[in-house]
Amino acid sequence: MPFLNPDAAGVAFLSRTVAWRDGVVDSRARMQPLRVPPRTALMAVVRLESQGGPPPDAAAVAREAAKAALDVRALQVDFDARRSERAWYRDVLERLRAGLPAGLPLEITALTSWCQGDRWTNGLPVSDAVPMLFRMGPGEGYDGGDFRNEMCRSSVGVSTDELPRAVPRGRRLFVFNPRPWTEEAYRGAVRLARKW
Repeated sequence: MPFLNPDAAGVAFLSRTVAWRDGVVDSRARMQPLRVPPRTALMAVVRLESQGGPPPDAAAVAREAAKAALDVRALQVDFDARRSERAWYRDVLERLRAGLPAGLPLEITALTSWCQGDRWTNGLPVSDAVPMLFRMGPGEGYDGGDFRNEMCRSSVGVSTDELPRAVPRGRRLFVFNPRPWTEEAYRGAVRLARKW
């Protein structure tokens, strides 16, 4: 993305996917090269994926996720934890936070339901829970207002192909593009950020 202005935007990129089936972990690093201008602020994203069965040892998952925290300004974990997985996910995040440098922010993506009336994220060892306002499943939705959960009031995530009418003002904006970024798409995202 040579067209990116590192003084105006950073890049959150998928760094690692940690998946499991029946408690067995499969951890895969990013395969594609990341091409950004020098000085670009980078946030590594770790996607956690359950492929069935009980979750693996939380310490093993935390160790794999921590591998993404090299040469970045922050680490974000993306996992749509079911109610039955919340205690396990909290354990993963606590272990991960304990293993990261003290000054490195740890963030999570959040379902909108976690940000409306469900406060289970309170007390997690994270600096931000980013509500994702796209690809929402059953029971998820966004009414255009502010989020009741204070953990969800710093940032918001949108997608270029599924934009909400508006987002709360004063938020850090994560803009996802389902296609490869082009200069035109980047400029459109910048205009969108200025509008909101």
